[in-house]
Amino acid sequence: MAELTTLARPYAKAAFEHAQAHQQLANWSAMLGLAAAVSEDDTMQRVLKAPRLTSAEKATTFIDVCGDKFDVKAQNFIHVVAENDRLLLLPEIAALFDLYKAEQEKSVDVEVTSAFALNQEQQDKLAKVLSARLNREVRLQVAEDAALIGGVVIRAGDLVIDGSVRGKLASLAEALKS
Repeated sequence: MAELTTLARPYAKAAFEHAQAHQQLANWSAMLGLAAAVSEDDTMQRVLKAPRLTSAEKATTFIDVCGDKFDVKAQNFIHVVAENDRLLLLPEIAALFDLYKAEQEKSVDVEVTSAFALNQEQQDKLAKVLSARLNREVRLQVAEDAALIGGVVIRAGDLVIDGSVRGKLASLAEALKS
């Protein structure tokens, strides 16, 4: 995984710097998201791995599948990525681009899993507290998991706050074992 990130980083940075310079972060994020989805398709995977196709043919096929969703700069980006045989890295490139975009915009996606449904007032209060703690704009994605028994588990990037009853029981069991 770290190797894929290392290979994808220069492409993601180049795309981010171009998009930022031309105030097109949202457009490029959408374009890279589409490119990542297309590259993960089983049929497209076979095309991208086909040894008999040249990099130009792979890029052209890829762009044809995406239709008019790519502007000229995006098409050029796909050609450069293809020339270096990195089209399979597009999901990683898109993920890194979105990380750079979130850092620039001072925002973060936060996954909140709770044992019971949170009403809008609870979600707003939680978003406000997390926004103050993380010093970023918070976008909540709320899910329910009855297996938590009670409480919530919050994931923001690599920060995890486990306030669930299941998590506390697991900690207690671990403490009793030692």
